[in-house]
Amino acid sequence: MSARDDNLPPPTIPPAETPPEPHHGGIMARIRNYFLTGLVVAGPIAITFYLTWWFVTWVDGLVRPFVPIAYRPETYLPFGLPGSGLIVAVIALTLLGFLTANLIGRTLVDLGEKILGRIPAVRAIYRGLKQVFETLFSGNGSSFRRVGLVEFPSPGMWSIVLISQQPSPEVARRLPGEEEHISVFLPCAPNPTTGFFFYVPKSKIIEVEMSAEDAATLIMSAGVVQPGSDSQKKIAALAGMANAARGATGTPPLQPAPAKVE
Repeated sequence: MSARDDNLPPPTIPPAETPPEPHHGGIMARIRNYFLTGLVVAGPIAITFYLTWWFVTWVDGLVRPFVPIAYRPETYLPFGLPGSGLIVAVIALTLLGFLTANLIGRTLVDLGEKILGRIPAVRAIYRGLKQVFETLFSGNGSSFRRVGLVEFPSPGMWSIVLISQQPSPEVARRLPGEEEHISVFLPCAPNPTTGFFFYVPKSKIIEVEMSAEDAATLIMSAGVVQPGSDSQKKIAALAGMANAARGATGTPPLQPAPAKVE
């Protein structure tokens, strides 16, 4: 070995590379995102089937005691037939409407209403329910078929309302001001069957081109599902929920992969 080689510094050995640690947090966040996405897809379907099954079994339980045993399906089958009571109820209501349409049926209905009208406690309940059913199920009424915006609960905040009918003359005379009022119903989220009912001046209502079904969907989803949104917007909403879940766990949001150029 020469003297020149003795003066050279010893060769440096690079340190061994340590293997990367597995990203347990990223895997768990991804599994959670998949679970939330599956819940969003399967949840409404499961609840719809459950509510439908509950309604069918509830009607079956009400109608079955009035059906003779000889005409029940379970008498001839080893199992019960769900929905048989609902079919009987639909046929019975259709026949009742057919009988009520003629002179004899109307006479019997008028006689029954006169009898109920003489009972103090039952009279108010029956008349109120009859007016509600006639308004909701008649094709000529306009109640709850129009949607509007009302500045509520404070200035600058707008709420969706369902527009109903004009107030009765007794109530209209007591309302302050000279402007014409109209009654509205403000549904609450996420249960649109509850809410607030109040009278609003017509000039304070901004009517929007939206169906009552779209308004109910908008309220139940708390604004996630917008009226008229296509499938791409719904997918984008699901992706936004997934990224929000990733942000809560401290992992970076998912970014779309760049398109490959051939």
